[in-house]
Amino acid sequence: MGKVYADANAAVAGVLKDGMVIMSGGFGLCGIADLLIGAIKASGVKNLTVISNNAGIDGAGLGLLLETGQIKKMISSYVGENKLFAEQFLSGKLELEFNPQGTLAERIRAGGAGIPAFFTKTGYGTVIAEGKDVREFDGEKYIMERGLTADLSIVHAWKGDTEGNLIYRKTARNFNPMMASAGRMTIAQVEHIVEPGAIDPDHIVTPGIFVKRMILAKDAAKRIEQRTTRKRA
Repeated sequence: MGKVYADANAAVAGVLKDGMVIMSGGFGLCGIADLLIGAIKASGVKNLTVISNNAGIDGAGLGLLLETGQIKKMISSYVGENKLFAEQFLSGKLELEFNPQGTLAERIRAGGAGIPAFFTKTGYGTVIAEGKDVREFDGEKYIMERGLTADLSIVHAWKGDTEGNLIYRKTARNFNPMMASAGRMTIAQVEHIVEPGAIDPDHIVTPGIFVKRMILAKDAAKRIEQRTTRKRA
C-alpha cells in the first residue's frame, strides 16, 4: 500500500489506542493538523498525553479533544487562549507539564535525533528546575531536560510528494518538522500532493523516510486566532 490514504479516518485506522502519546504540530492555529485531530476525536480514543506548543482554542484544534475529555495530560508551552484548558487544569482533571517554548522545541528535536537528554540554562533557579539534575559547566549552572518522542505525530504541510517528502509554508513551519522526526508513526495532512520528482530536493524540509501515511487536505481551514483590525483612514 502507498502512503496516501483516502481520508483522515482511514489514515489513523489501526494506529490509535488508549493512553498513547501524540505530538500535534502547529503554532496557535497555524499549521495544525485539524483533519487528523477530527479523526482522533471521532475514534473516541482516551487518556491521551498530547505534546503540543498549545492546546488550540475553545472549539478548534486540540480544544475539540479537551471538550470530549480525551486528553489526560498536556506537555505544552503556551495555553493562554483556551479557557476550557484552564478550567480542567485548575479542577485537577487535566495534567500539565509546562515548558519554556525553546526548551519544548529542543526536547522534541532531541527526541527525533535520538538524543535522550541535554542541558540548558533556561529555567535554572526557577520552579522549572525542581526535581531536575543540575550540572555546572564552565562556571555556569544548567538543568537537564529529557528528549521527547511520541507514539504518533500528526503534522500539516503545504506540499508533499507521494513518497512523503514535505515542504511547509511560512509560519506553519513551526513545530511540524521536528515533530515529524520524533514520532514512531508520523501522519501528514498535505495541501498539495504531487508525484515523486516534482519537488526540488533542495526545498524538502522533512524527508519521506519519516512519514508513514498522508492525506490530502485541499481545503484545510486557516483560522485566525486573534483578529485585530483598525478603522481605515
